[in-house]
Amino acid sequence: MPHAITTTELFLIAMTIIMALPYLVWRLGRTDYWAPLVVVQIITGIVLGPGVLGKWFPEYYQFIFTKDVVQSLNGIAWWAVMIFVCIAGIELDLKKAWANRRESGITAGLALGMPLLFGALAAVGLLQFSGWIGASGEAWQFVAGVGMSCAVTALPILILLMEKLEILRTQLGQRILRYASLDDIAIWGVLAIVLMDWERIGRQGAFLAGYAIACVLFRKLMRAIPERDRWYVALIWLCIVAFGADWAGLHFMVGAFLAGVVMDSDWFDEEKMDLLRHHVLLVVMPVFFLSTGLRTNWAMGGAVVFVAAGILLLASVSGKLAGLHLAGRVLRWPKGEASIIGWLLQTKALIMIIFANVLLDKHIITSETFTALLLMAVASTMLTIPMVSPKLRRMPGLFKREA
Repeated sequence: MPHAITTTELFLIAMTIIMALPYLVWRLGRTDYWAPLVVVQIITGIVLGPGVLGKWFPEYYQFIFTKDVVQSLNGIAWWAVMIFVCIAGIELDLKKAWANRRESGITAGLALGMPLLFGALAAVGLLQFSGWIGASGEAWQFVAGVGMSCAVTALPILILLMEKLEILRTQLGQRILRYASLDDIAIWGVLAIVLMDWERIGRQGAFLAGYAIACVLFRKLMRAIPERDRWYVALIWLCIVAFGADWAGLHFMVGAFLAGVVMDSDWFDEEKMDLLRHHVLLVVMPVFFLSTGLRTNWAMGGAVVFVAAGILLLASVSGKLAGLHLAGRVLRWPKGEASIIGWLLQTKALIMIIFANVLLDKHIITSETFTALLLMAVASTMLTIPMVSPKLRRMPGLFKREA
């Protein structure tokens, strides 16, 4: 009697593909210089989505990625990205930013403002054509959302790349983290504004008021308990705040960031936090990349989506570099330093993808716009190490300025 394959077996087949395929491409292709594993995983997610695998091999795609399997993968992806975004919030060091507030404020403002402006102009251009704005999106939400997507810097991936370049613990690396940290706050703040639902303003107000009160009590509790208990309590707190934000209509990812940003990084052992981030990336984030790939859409035609992605990439890269060069002139940085910082802050994968996922969930953008933004994020991140490495070799003094 032939064996009827079960949902569990299909799920395990899907997990095998998710874990094995990007690793083999990364390891055997030796792509680490221009495409770190995390980037390969994102690209693999796109390839395994309906626009590529689903189009070329529809029978295999429909056989493996059934509705039940996709739902199971989505559950893992939600939890993975909640933890990841929460860690990003914890790693924000506002104390150092405040201690260097003039330099940090000018640099972070220009690093965010210029690509936001350029991206917003690109979004206005896209609005002249149908198919880019979502069914529930207002024009201002679309322009702000796409503009901010062009301005995003992915703090966790930036940390990984600076570790690879061996500059994370230098003075330069710590300065870049300050700039990215301030921009992260602005990014999530803008997202919260974009997601404001005026029909549910009472519920959102109640959530924010309750969150503010709960933060005071939570911080007192965390200071009173030993570190081994803080890890468990932090996860419980994460679930509660993410639920509250989603209930209020702000999306659970906004809640995950709010859960992390009120926690002090010195409450946790730095090495353990680094390990947690690495393990989340290793164990569960590949599932998020796959679920992201499943949401890509080429219905308008691949060429049109690639053109849109190219316009957004140009806006993002030129805006970020223009902002940093202007900051360098104002603050009188040494020659070449603005370019290095500007290219490092191009790192967009993960946080921008998370940001765009929220916009797609709320129907502010269409899946075609999401695909264009995803391609822009991948290309921007892939440019970082090839552009920065030669510049760092020409400025060896940066390695000696320890924080």
